[in-house]
Amino acid sequence: MNACQPNSHSVPAPPAEDTKVARPRGTDATRSPGTAFGCARDFLDNRFVYTVVSPRARGLSVGVNVNPDQFCNFDCAYCEVNRSEKPREAKLDVEVMIAELERTLALAQNNGLRTRECYQHLPEELLQLRHVTLSGDGEPTLSENFAAVVEAVTHLRACGRFPFFKIVLLTNASGLDQPAVTEGLRLFTPRDEVWAKFEAGTQEYMDRVNKPGCPLEQILANILSLARQRPVIIQSLFPALAGQGPPASEIETYARHLKDLRNSGAQIPLVQIYSATRPTPHSECGHLPLRTLSAIAQRVREVAGLKAEVF
Repeated sequence: MNACQPNSHSVPAPPAEDTKVARPRGTDATRSPGTAFGCARDFLDNRFVYTVVSPRARGLSVGVNVNPDQFCNFDCAYCEVNRSEKPREAKLDVEVMIAELERTLALAQNNGLRTRECYQHLPEELLQLRHVTLSGDGEPTLSENFAAVVEAVTHLRACGRFPFFKIVLLTNASGLDQPAVTEGLRLFTPRDEVWAKFEAGTQEYMDRVNKPGCPLEQILANILSLARQRPVIIQSLFPALAGQGPPASEIETYARHLKDLRNSGAQIPLVQIYSATRPTPHSECGHLPLRTLSAIAQRVREVAGLKAEVF
C-alpha cells in the first residue's frame, strides 16, 4: 500500500520548585484531567495502533504495537502486559498498521477522540498529538519488522497528509546494537527521539525489577554508543515492590552510572523519573510517593549534573 494515497478505511525532599504533579492512578477521565494518565491504552478497534494520554508526552501519544506477539527479553515487575494471556497478534502486519495509523492520526486531527470515554472531559491541550511512539507489548528493537516499521512511518510522515509529528522509540536499550535497528534509526530526523530504559545501579537490583535477558553492562554500552551519535532520553521507572522503593545505595550507584555516561560523551538531554501508574498483573508492584521520586531526581541532578524531571 502506498501510504501517500488516501485510505478509506527516604532522603530529604528537594525544594518545591523541583517537583512535578504526580499523576494519580485511575481509569475514569471524567473525574479530573489527571486521572486520564492512568487510563489503559485505547486500541480504537485497531489491531496494532493505539492512543494513550501520557504525562511524559505531556498529552496525546499515538502508539504502534511493534511486538503484538509480546516478545520481550525483559520481564519487568511493573509491566502492564499479562503474558499469561494470548498475544493480540502473532505478527505485525506493516500494511495494516500503516492504514490504522493513517486513520488514527486523522481521528486525532479532527478531534474525533472526544467520543471516547477516557477523553470526553479532557482539556484541549491534552488531546494535542505530541508524538507517535514505536513501543507495544514487547521490545520493539527485537522485532524482525523494526526497520520496515520505521520506514513505513517515516514515509507516511513525509507524504505531508498530516502536520509534522515526532517519532519516539521506547526501548529497553538491549537491541540498540542490532544492524536492523541501526538501519532504522538512520531514518530518524534530529527532531525524533530515542527514550532508553535505564533504572538500576546494580545487576542485583536489575535482576529483581527487570529480570533482563542481558547484563547491565550491555545496556550501558548500547546507550553510550547511540548517545554519542544522537541525544538519548533516559526513562527510569522506579516501582514500589512490596511497599518499598529502591534503597538509597542503589540510587547513588544509578546516578553515578549516569555521570559516567555523560563524562564519556553521551548526550542525555533529560532523565525521566516516574513510577508505576497503570494496573499490572503483579499485585506486589505499586506507585512510589512524589516525595521519593523527587528525591531521586534531585540526586541525579546533584551527582550526574543532568536535567531530571518527575512525571
